[in-house]
Amino acid sequence: MMDPTKRIANWNAKFNTERIKGILDDLRPAMLASVTAVFPMITAMELQVKQTCDASGVPTIQYPFYLNFGREIWALTRKEVSGESLAQEVAVLLAKWTARGLTQAVLQAIRSEVFNVGAPIAP
Repeated sequence: MMDPTKRIANWNAKFNTERIKGILDDLRPAMLASVTAVFPMITAMELQVKQTCDASGVPTIQYPFYLNFGREIWALTRKEVSGESLAQEVAVLLAKWTARGLTQAVLQAIRSEVFNVGAPIAP
């Protein structure tokens, strides 16, 4: 068993704020480039999801839940999941969000209109 004094010393060394700042300073340019590239895509996707919700008559108080559904699909596409695999993963997400009380027709509209993903092929 490790001595508590040694654990405290290890924690203190690991959370040296000057060291962490140096690491973040080194990583910041790449991180900034990444968010600069990704944030416009997320914003565009979220706008499309909101437009789909608006066209479907979804109350604005429910938008965050539909946006989360859209973000989950977007994350799959960023991981380069595609084709039938993507359709099956989205079907799982659709079932999850339907079980949480969202309207299946609106979720399907987001799936097809925003992400151009169809229903999975039945076995």
